[in-house]
Amino acid sequence: MNIAVLVSGGGTNLQAIIDQIRDGRLPGVRISLVISSNPGAFAIKRAEAEGIPIRVFSRKNYSGGGEYDAEVLSALIESKAELVVLAGFLSLLGPKVTRHYTNRIINVHPALIPSFCGPGMYGIKPHQAVLARGVKVSGATVHFVNENYDEGPIISQKAAEVLPDDTAESLQQRIMTECEQVLLPEVIRLIADNRIQIVDNIVTVLAEQDTAGKENL
Repeated sequence: MNIAVLVSGGGTNLQAIIDQIRDGRLPGVRISLVISSNPGAFAIKRAEAEGIPIRVFSRKNYSGGGEYDAEVLSALIESKAELVVLAGFLSLLGPKVTRHYTNRIINVHPALIPSFCGPGMYGIKPHQAVLARGVKVSGATVHFVNENYDEGPIISQKAAEVLPDDTAESLQQRIMTECEQVLLPEVIRLIADNRIQIVDNIVTVLAEQDTAGKENL
């Protein structure tokens, strides 16, 4: 299964996927393209080190969202991507892309949706909000993507305890390593194995024996 990984920053989640492909834990999965919304993203260097094709699309270089989406969609189609993975991608994909890849775009969000999500909740901000609210458990969510922030069907979630001495930075780091980097490759593996079913906007993970004859999403 060809996947395209979309990034904007350091690319730690991209690296987690690369590592699991290299270790044989994602059999049949290949990263056919990395797209960055930021020309200075360190994720680009991670992709270059693996010889993965890279495209950079900075929204500020486009006069309108339609032109930007058309360029991104063209690159995805050209790469023969069967699944699009948003791994710290900070640019909202428009309907031209989301409709073409309905139920074939996933995103990892650094909180337990439906809490601490939506417009403006990215990077360190969800963790700051978690601490400000005093919640005791946070985590990460992998969900399908539609044209609205964090509203697509939830696929999988993993929780992490919020510790009394946590800062936003320490919480962010722990959720990244213990939740995001575990969940994202796991969900890619489930999709590659045809084990995801969506009915009425609810995701069910099928047992392995239930996937025989099931078509790809």
